[in-house]
Amino acid sequence: MPLDYGHQLGLLKDILLEHQSDCCGTVAECEQLERVIKSLLANANVNENIKNILEPIHTYSQTGKNSPQLNEHIESHQNILTEWINDIDSYS
Repeated sequence: MPLDYGHQLGLLKDILLEHQSDCCGTVAECEQLERVIKSLLANANVNENIKNILEPIHTYSQTGKNSPQLNEHIESHQNILTEWINDIDSYS
C-alpha cells in the first residue's frame, strides 16, 4: 500500500531528524529520501511551498549517497537540516 501525503512528509521529516540528531546516516536513507521526494514532486496536490523545500533536500540526498564521507556530509548540513525540518512542520 502506498504512503499518503501526510505519511510521506512524516517519513521525510523522520529521516532528516535522524540525520540531525545522530549526525550520521546511510546510503539507504538517502535513497529513501529521493524516492519520497520524487513521489511528492509528482503529486499535484502537494503545496508549492513544500515542493520548493524538496528540491534542495533532493540535492542533499543525491550528494550524500555519492559521498565517500557521508557522515561528514550530514554534519556539514546541520543548520539547513534544522531549517528544512521547521519548514516541513510549518507547511504540513
